[in-house]
Parts: sequence; C-alpha cells; structure tokens
Amino acid sequence: MKKVLVFLLSVILAAGMLAGCGTKKDADNGGSEDTKGGIDYMVLVNKLNKLPDDWEDKVETTTFTNTVGDEVEVEKKAYDAYLKLKADLEKEDIHVDLDSARRSVDAQQEIWDNFTEQYGAAYTAKTVAKPGYSEHHTGLALDLYLIIDGKDIVENEDMIKYTDIWAKIHEKLPEYGFILRYLEGKEHITGYGYEPWHIRYIDDPEKAKEIMDKSQTLEGYLGAVNETDVSLDYGKSEVYSKEELDEIFVQVKCDFAAWEGCELHALRYGGDENTGKDKLDWINSLEDGGKYVKVVEIVGDFHSPKDNKGTAWEADEEYKDYQWWLGCDDEGSWSIVSTGY
Repeated sequence: MKKVLVFLLSVILAAGMLAGCGTKKDADNGGSEDTKGGIDYMVLVNKLNKLPDDWEDKVETTTFTNTVGDEVEVEKKAYDAYLKLKADLEKEDIHVDLDSARRSVDAQQEIWDNFTEQYGAAYTAKTVAKPGYSEHHTGLALDLYLIIDGKDIVENEDMIKYTDIWAKIHEKLPEYGFILRYLEGKEHITGYGYEPWHIRYIDDPEKAKEIMDKSQTLEGYLGAVNETDVSLDYGKSEVYSKEELDEIFVQVKCDFAAWEGCELHALRYGGDENTGKDKLDWINSLEDGGKYVKVVEIVGDFHSPKDNKGTAWEADEEYKDYQWWLGCDDEGSWSIVSTGY
C-alpha cells in the first residue's frame, strides 16, 4: 500500500503539501491525561478515532531530505528521538532512513480523491486511510526503510525479508520512546497488516517498554479496546494454501477493526465446497461489473458491544458463524463483497 502511493505522494511533495501534526489531550480520541509541549504524545488516531481538530495548529515539525531525495516532515521531538535511534543502530552496522512521517489532512484528501477517481470508491476505502483518520497526520508515525550495502531498500516486499534486522531495530525502539505500531496478529485491533517499518513515538521510554514487552497495541494500552487474540482455523483445502488464507484472514481482520466495540474471537475457512463457479457467479452478481476470478467464505465468531449505540447488533451478544464472502480479482487483490448470515 505504501509504495502504491508513490506517484501521488511525489506530486504532493512537489507542491509542498506533505506537512506535520500534533495535539493536546482529547478524551474522545483516546488520548492520555499527560500532555507535553502542547500536544498529547499518547494520542490515538485510527479508523475509529479522528485527529483532534486543533492538532495541525499546534504541532511543531521539522523537514529534512532523505537518501532517496524526498522531503520528509516529522514532529520535532520525534525527529530528535529518531536521530538518536538511528545513531545507535549504526553502531551495529544497521542503517535506516525515513520514507515518510507526517501527512496533512489536505494531502490525504487529495490522495483519497485521486484514488477514488482512478480506482473507484470501494478500492479506495480498502487501501487508503480516510482523511483525518491516518496516524501519519500526527507527525509521530514514522515509516523506516533500510540501507543495505549502500543500497536503499524501500519496497515493502523487499524490506519484509530482513526479519533479523527488524528484530534488532524493534529491540531498541522503547529506549527512545518508540513502539512498533502495527503488530502481526493484531490486525483486528489496529486495522492494518503487520508493518515492521512503521514505528510510533510516544515520548515515554518506560511506557514504550511496557507496551513492547507485552506485545501490546496502543489501542489496548490506552483501554480503547479489550485486546483479544483471534483463533484461526485453516481447515483442509486443496484450493488455497495457508499463505493465501493468511492474506484473506488479515483482510477480514483489518475490516473488523472498524466495527466499534465488537470483539473478534475466531475465524475459520468456509471450505472448498464454497469456492466453485456458482458462488463466484453469485458474488460477481452483487457488484456492477464484478470481475472476480476467485471466491472464498470466511466464518467467524464475535461479541457485540455492551451498548449497541444504535447499530444493527444486539447489545452484548455472542454472534456465531457470521459470514464474510470475499472475491479476488485477476491482479490478486481480495475484497470483501458480502457479509452476514
């Protein structure tokens, strides 16, 4: 996703639109009571929690040029902490730079509009953070890239291979007030797949260490959600590999993160019997011009909020055997097409 945006971001950067954010305590956004320097470094911005309205007026940022020639804007204290982290890593011959940090709400809106025009509303909603709801607005979210033997490694599919290097980087994060933001297996909480490069500054090494030691999400630490684990049942399939089903499970979990107040408990593969032409024709019939080439059913169990807040769910209810139907296009991209019983 990050590299899909390169051509648009380069245009925005050239126009000087990629700038930084900050905030003070806002209880509605999951922030802590402790604020420093006018902004709340524990602010929670995700698919359910919007950037506080006064954030962009208060944040102080700095801008620099990275090794690939892009300008990157970062909140000042986060940037200072990053430089210390970077210097420490270099002692172990680990070299990093920042691919991106702060992105203004206006810049995100431009990305959203361009993607909607080119790829449609459904694809945009799946791949681009809604303007105002991206953690990158804060200036506290930093995307790293690696420099190996003098070569910039910037593509996600290339960076993900360096597991040992990322493990060493993650070990050092808390000392400088950073946490790993999007953990593997916690997609139903964060709303995003595992990103070893995406770190978040919280300006408190002790809290950062506590979060990292527990492999906790920021949402869970702040009490915004009851952080649960999800059991996955791959069944026996001659159609899909475990790796393919993992990708599908992550897609469902990322979508579920926007189900406010719900707790996901289990997901399971619906079986090869639900991958045939009849099911494929059915999901294609649900969308105008549907051109899916593969179909899958995922079945799950979740608990609804104690207060349903006017949603379709019964309050405080355990839902069993709920269905997600997904289609895959000829480019290998999965989309949720239908949900329900």
